[in-house]
Amino acid sequence: MTVSLLMEFVNPMPLELLPALNHLNGEHGSNRAPVFIIKQIAANHDLDAIKTWLLEFSDSPQTQRSYRKEAERLLLWSLLEKKKALSSLTRDDLRDYQHFLIDPQPKARWCGERKLRNNANWRPFQGALSPGSAAQALSIINALFSYLVEAGYLSGNPLGLIRRQLKKHAQAAPKMIERFLEQELWALVVSYIKALPQTTHHQKNHYERIRFLFSLLYLLGPRVSEVADGQMNTIQAIRGQWWWAVTGKGQKTERIPVTEAMLKALMRYRLHYHLPALPMVDEPHALFMNFSGTKGVSANMIYRMVKKIFLDCALSLEKSRPELAAKLKKASTHWLRHTAITHQTDAGIELRYIKRNARHESVETTMLYQHAEEDVWHNAMNAHVNALNDLD
Repeated sequence: MTVSLLMEFVNPMPLELLPALNHLNGEHGSNRAPVFIIKQIAANHDLDAIKTWLLEFSDSPQTQRSYRKEAERLLLWSLLEKKKALSSLTRDDLRDYQHFLIDPQPKARWCGERKLRNNANWRPFQGALSPGSAAQALSIINALFSYLVEAGYLSGNPLGLIRRQLKKHAQAAPKMIERFLEQELWALVVSYIKALPQTTHHQKNHYERIRFLFSLLYLLGPRVSEVADGQMNTIQAIRGQWWWAVTGKGQKTERIPVTEAMLKALMRYRLHYHLPALPMVDEPHALFMNFSGTKGVSANMIYRMVKKIFLDCALSLEKSRPELAAKLKKASTHWLRHTAITHQTDAGIELRYIKRNARHESVETTMLYQHAEEDVWHNAMNAHVNALNDLD
């Protein structure tokens, strides 16, 4: 990158929009592996190396997006703040990056409201990361560096020296899942959706699509990529009961129950599109269809639709319930997955069934959603204090 181009490149931009990096592209990075090491990847530049690493996660779009975010942040910080190629970063540089994650400065350059990636006001951060989120970010970066060392692209992993520290921070991170909507807040979202206008054809179509989408995300608890990739014919009747054959992480396909409530929502949605009430084995329709019903909808578009409903609902609550509005503004599609699993545990469904619904690898992951015991604990303490107060 020339000096003049560096002066123009003053704000972060998504990986796909980066200009030619020239001498900061990493071809001659100080941490590049020596020439006698046989490379296992074709990449000669840092950006290509990152893209190669991300391709390893093509079968898990959500993981890939999460990993891209952290690699993107690091590369942009390296270029803009350190004026270094990623393949020239040292342990000392990464120590500075640790501090940067919990206080991204200058804030105007690095932080802003969520925008589309092609928007000039796009920023990599919405704000400072919590200690737990920062530790998770460093773990992902550690995985990137380790991969590039094994691939013969880098000579060493500058984060390898602090693995114990990363583990310590990870252990100190909150253990319970907190990004979910409590029963009261979920009920307010449902009420908001039911009150959406249905006067015009466009409004009616929007209402039916939103109603079905939120039913799908709440009653089945899928990842957004699973909804975007799903087909109607993956909902099947087996021995008189309905199941969804969902393909998730690692391209594993598993069946989860389609409840009566979900089947009712599905039938309503299909009839709105003038389709037979129940799916047929050979039908070509996407699980969640576009406005005209001709094809599916991308994960990004689903995310934006859900986010818009949350934001609009939050605005309607700002005066009466500002604390709930503030939480709802942060919510996204994945919050609905967490909400679904949490509410299932609150309802007393057996842990083994919830694990299978969520398609978790281990029951320990599912146990992170058990908040009911905390509520009982809190209520018990309140009862104890109230009993003492009665002595006054």
